[in-house]
Amino acid sequence: MKLEEEIGELLKAKNLSLSTAESCTGGGIAALITSVPGSSEYFNGGIVAYSNEIKQDLLHVSAETLARHGAVSRETVVEMVKGAMKTLKTDCAVATSGIAGPGGGTQEKPVGTIWIAAAYKNEIVTMKQEGDCGRAGNVQCAIQNALSMLCSKLK
Repeated sequence: MKLEEEIGELLKAKNLSLSTAESCTGGGIAALITSVPGSSEYFNGGIVAYSNEIKQDLLHVSAETLARHGAVSRETVVEMVKGAMKTLKTDCAVATSGIAGPGGGTQEKPVGTIWIAAAYKNEIVTMKQEGDCGRAGNVQCAIQNALSMLCSKLK
Protein backbone atom coordinates (compact mmCIF):
# COMPACT_ATOMS: atom_id res chain seq x y z
CA MET A 1 0.00 0.00 0.00
CA LYS A 2 1.31 3.46 -0.90
CA LEU A 3 1.87 5.95 1.92
CA GLU A 4 -0.88 8.27 0.68
CA GLU A 5 -3.33 5.35 0.71
CA GLU A 6 -2.27 4.27 4.20
CA ILE A 7 -2.64 7.85 5.45
CA GLY A 8 -6.14 7.98 3.94
CA GLU A 9 -7.14 4.76 5.71
CA LEU A 10 -5.77 6.01 9.04
CA LEU A 11 -7.52 9.38 8.70
CA LYS A 12 -10.85 7.72 7.83
CA ALA A 13 -10.55 5.20 10.68
CA LYS A 14 -9.90 7.99 13.20
CA ASN A 15 -12.38 10.41 11.60
CA LEU A 16 -9.68 13.07 11.14
CA SER A 17 -9.16 15.79 8.54
CA LEU A 18 -5.93 16.82 6.79
CA SER A 19 -4.48 19.95 5.20
CA THR A 20 -1.13 20.87 3.67
CA ALA A 21 1.06 23.98 3.73
CA GLU A 22 3.70 23.66 1.04
CA SER A 23 6.46 25.89 -0.19
CA CYS A 24 9.29 24.04 -1.96
CA THR A 25 7.14 20.97 -2.69
CA GLY A 26 4.75 23.14 -4.69
CA GLY A 27 1.58 21.18 -3.99
CA GLY A 28 3.14 17.76 -4.58
CA ILE A 29 1.94 16.42 -1.22
CA ALA A 30 -1.62 17.59 -1.86
CA ALA A 31 -1.48 16.03 -5.34
CA LEU A 32 -0.52 12.63 -3.91
CA ILE A 33 -3.14 12.82 -1.14
CA THR A 34 -5.87 13.69 -3.65
CA SER A 35 -4.77 10.95 -6.07
CA VAL A 36 -6.47 8.50 -3.68
CA PRO A 37 -10.14 7.88 -4.50
CA GLY A 38 -12.38 9.15 -1.69
CA SER A 39 -9.79 11.60 -0.35
CA SER A 40 -12.47 14.29 -0.20
CA GLU A 41 -13.70 12.51 2.95
CA TYR A 42 -10.62 13.67 4.88
CA PHE A 43 -8.64 16.23 2.83
CA ASN A 44 -9.84 19.82 3.28
CA GLY A 45 -7.24 21.51 1.09
CA GLY A 46 -3.76 22.88 0.77
CA ILE A 47 -1.96 26.19 0.52
CA VAL A 48 1.12 26.58 -1.66
CA ALA A 49 2.83 29.48 0.08
CA TYR A 50 5.91 30.26 -1.96
CA SER A 51 6.20 33.88 -0.85
CA ASN A 52 6.73 35.09 2.70
CA GLU A 53 3.71 37.39 2.25
CA ILE A 54 1.43 34.38 1.69
CA LYS A 55 3.06 32.51 4.59
CA GLN A 56 2.14 35.47 6.79
CA ASP A 57 -1.31 36.26 5.41
CA LEU A 58 -2.76 32.77 4.96
CA LEU A 59 -0.70 30.60 7.32
CA HIS A 60 -0.19 33.11 10.16
CA VAL A 61 3.62 32.85 10.14
CA SER A 62 4.86 35.87 12.06
CA ALA A 63 7.04 38.49 10.40
CA GLU A 64 9.33 38.21 13.43
CA THR A 65 9.84 34.47 12.84
CA LEU A 66 10.66 35.06 9.18
CA ALA A 67 13.06 37.91 10.03
CA ARG A 68 14.80 36.05 12.84
CA HIS A 69 14.94 32.50 11.44
CA GLY A 70 14.13 32.79 7.73
CA ALA A 71 11.55 30.95 5.65
CA VAL A 72 13.70 27.80 5.71
CA SER A 73 13.63 27.00 9.41
CA ARG A 74 12.07 24.74 12.00
CA GLU A 75 10.26 27.71 13.51
CA THR A 76 8.65 28.65 10.19
CA VAL A 77 7.36 25.15 9.33
CA VAL A 78 5.93 24.79 12.84
CA GLU A 79 3.99 28.03 12.35
CA MET A 80 3.00 26.93 8.82
CA VAL A 81 1.59 23.61 10.01
CA LYS A 82 -0.35 25.30 12.82
CA GLY A 83 -1.59 27.92 10.36
CA ALA A 84 -2.77 25.27 7.90
CA MET A 85 -4.80 23.53 10.60
CA LYS A 86 -6.30 26.86 11.69
CA THR A 87 -7.05 28.29 8.23
CA LEU A 88 -8.25 25.03 6.68
CA LYS A 89 -9.95 23.76 9.86
CA THR A 90 -8.25 20.37 10.13
CA ASP A 91 -7.01 17.99 12.81
CA CYS A 92 -3.74 17.20 11.02
CA ALA A 93 -1.37 18.91 8.60
CA VAL A 94 2.03 18.76 6.98
CA ALA A 95 4.26 21.68 5.99
CA THR A 96 7.44 22.06 3.92
CA SER A 97 9.82 24.94 3.33
CA GLY A 98 13.25 24.67 1.81
CA ILE A 99 15.79 25.29 -0.91
CA ALA A 100 15.11 22.83 -3.72
CA GLY A 101 17.80 24.28 -5.99
CA PRO A 102 19.72 24.48 -8.13
CA GLY A 103 20.20 28.06 -6.87
CA GLY A 104 19.25 29.89 -3.72
CA GLY A 105 21.52 28.13 -1.27
CA THR A 106 23.90 29.76 1.15
CA GLN A 107 26.75 28.42 3.24
CA GLU A 108 24.43 28.36 6.26
CA LYS A 109 21.50 26.84 4.31
CA PRO A 110 22.83 24.99 1.26
CA VAL A 111 20.68 23.70 -1.60
CA GLY A 112 18.81 20.62 -0.40
CA THR A 113 18.05 22.05 3.06
CA ILE A 114 14.35 21.47 3.63
CA TRP A 115 12.39 21.70 6.87
CA ILE A 116 9.31 19.51 7.26
CA ALA A 117 6.63 19.48 9.96
CA ALA A 118 3.80 17.05 10.57
CA ALA A 119 1.05 17.78 13.07
CA TYR A 120 -1.62 15.63 14.67
CA LYS A 121 -3.79 17.90 16.80
CA ASN A 122 -1.35 19.56 19.26
CA GLU A 123 1.56 17.19 18.59
CA ILE A 124 4.11 18.42 16.05
CA VAL A 125 7.21 16.65 14.80
CA THR A 126 9.84 18.25 12.59
CA MET A 127 12.82 17.14 10.54
CA LYS A 128 15.59 18.86 8.67
CA GLN A 129 16.29 17.21 5.32
CA GLU A 130 19.81 17.83 4.06
CA GLY A 131 21.82 16.87 0.98
CA ASP A 132 21.42 17.95 -2.61
CA CYS A 133 19.92 15.31 -4.91
CA GLY A 134 19.00 17.83 -7.62
CA ARG A 135 15.82 19.88 -7.65
CA ALA A 136 13.43 17.04 -8.54
CA GLY A 137 15.15 14.65 -6.13
CA ASN A 138 15.08 17.15 -3.28
CA VAL A 139 11.36 17.79 -3.80
CA GLN A 140 10.45 14.09 -4.11
CA CYS A 141 12.46 13.23 -1.01
CA ALA A 142 10.72 16.00 0.97
CA ILE A 143 7.29 14.77 -0.18
CA GLN A 144 8.07 11.21 0.90
CA ASN A 145 9.56 12.35 4.21
CA ALA A 146 6.48 14.47 4.97
CA LEU A 147 4.13 11.57 4.19
CA SER A 148 6.25 9.16 6.28
CA MET A 149 6.25 11.54 9.24
CA LEU A 150 2.50 12.02 9.05
CA CYS A 151 1.86 8.30 8.72
CA SER A 152 4.03 7.56 11.78
CA LYS A 153 2.26 10.29 13.75
CA LEU A 154 -1.17 8.83 12.90
CA LYS A 155 -0.21 5.28 13.93
